[in-house]
Amino acid sequence: MIKIQEISTKKELKQFVKFPFSLYKANKYWVPPIISEEVESFDKDKNPVFDHADARFFIALKDGKIVGRVAAIVNKLEIDVQKVPRMRFGWIDFIDDLDVSKALLDKILEIGKKENLEFIEGPLGFSNLDKVGVLTEGFDSLSTMITWYNYPYYIEHYKKHGLITGQKFIETKFFLEDVDINKYRRYASVIRERYKLRAINFNSTKEVLPYVEEMFKLFNEAYADLSSFVPVTDKQIAYLKKKFIGFINPEYIKFIVDEKGRLITFSITMPSFATALQKANGKLFPTGFMHLLKAKKHSKSSVFFLIGILPEYQKKGVTAIVFDEFFKTYKEKGVHEMIITPELEENKDIQLIWKNFKPNVYKRRCTMRKDIILD
Repeated sequence: MIKIQEISTKKELKQFVKFPFSLYKANKYWVPPIISEEVESFDKDKNPVFDHADARFFIALKDGKIVGRVAAIVNKLEIDVQKVPRMRFGWIDFIDDLDVSKALLDKILEIGKKENLEFIEGPLGFSNLDKVGVLTEGFDSLSTMITWYNYPYYIEHYKKHGLITGQKFIETKFFLEDVDINKYRRYASVIRERYKLRAINFNSTKEVLPYVEEMFKLFNEAYADLSSFVPVTDKQIAYLKKKFIGFINPEYIKFIVDEKGRLITFSITMPSFATALQKANGKLFPTGFMHLLKAKKHSKSSVFFLIGILPEYQKKGVTAIVFDEFFKTYKEKGVHEMIITPELEENKDIQLIWKNFKPNVYKRRCTMRKDIILD
């Protein structure tokens, strides 16, 4: 018999976070989170996303042992402002037992019904900046720190429980030796002159901080038309600024401004921390921090995290300037591989950015959804 138990204490949430460590213990493609960081992100007193979202956390027990987990998420901005009556679920993991996955999903359906919502969908996080989707292809490729990994049986469980495909995502990668860097350099020069633009590069986190609020405001404007978009609030911006900006190598952040100094494009990439996180095994101390610091300075792979372009500058070639700046940095650092994190298949504009880079789709993922039967 499967028992679903709601949890809330810090000790219980730590068990929630640690469950995948046993589930994927022998898997060389899963990338673990830092346990303390993940637990803190669930703290309703610290994470401002809970100003407009609610989350409940559940574990599945079989013979007294944890065999699954799931977070039930209600994003009030999404429901009240965007009028999307969706019950989100995320951080879902389970052993290969249909009774376990059914019990977890039934709990999500039950809560969604009580909330008078029309469908459940996941895996999704609290907002757009969280991890997304169940992996459907690419199980034999190393994950990243900003994507969920799962076994192939997950998608079969969802289908057997009556869930259907929701949003589709692709993940791609390319190698710098396949890119005509000189061509981009020439094109970037033309675009700089045509629109009177200039790049801003950074050598320290202190230099980045004054631009963070403006960067996220641009992000909100750039992505407003996407079906899944939920704006980032001012309190979230402050939280993310404190939590993540110091973690990113400032040399991997590129801003483009116009002749008046207005930010019109930003792009954030990160050195790949995947292998370092595997070595850290969920802990910063005593040695995990050193593995991460080494990767921050010396990783030969870069993970493309986020780009934002003001609507009025979209499709005008300004990304050529961004990549020209990145290529200079990557050449200096010896980076040879660029990994593109999940992008919506429907977002054709973002995919056009990579068309000349010979990108290879190496992973696919999607959300799964199911209608809630209301009385």
